[in-house]
Amino acid sequence: MLEGSFSLTDHNGHAVTEASYRGSFMLVYFGFTHCRKVCPRSLACMTAALDTLGETRRMVVPLYITVDPERDTPERMKAFVEANFPRFTGLTGSREAIDSAKASFRVFSRKGLDPEDAEGYAMPHTAFAYLLGPDGKYLAHFMDTIDDLQMANRLRILLAETERVT
Repeated sequence: MLEGSFSLTDHNGHAVTEASYRGSFMLVYFGFTHCRKVCPRSLACMTAALDTLGETRRMVVPLYITVDPERDTPERMKAFVEANFPRFTGLTGSREAIDSAKASFRVFSRKGLDPEDAEGYAMPHTAFAYLLGPDGKYLAHFMDTIDDLQMANRLRILLAETERVT
């Protein structure tokens, strides 16, 4: 079973854990700010899906956890999310803290050569969005092939079902 735990630093420099977001649904995505295709597309899809939910979107905290902490400092994460995806909270940390979070979510990533990148590398990674309930327990994941309307419909159902149970 997916654990979904982490101990990281948000883009404002505050220490946070999964417990910091208890009481809210968490929509968690792992990526990196230098990603040119998959991450921006996935984050845009999640943003559009949340927009479709109307006021219900306030129940969901979208989190963007880096897989590239060497480049993605809190300052870099802040600049990235505020400029591109302001609804998201960017999370980073030490390599050890990121590796622990990745293991908790069963996320794969590794540094790979990328001659188009200014620093010569990219970070291929698992491209799922994970939905955790207000209690921090795993509810579902969304593959990067889903579109925003499909995601919004699934989110609407999952949020309603979970709210009925709690």
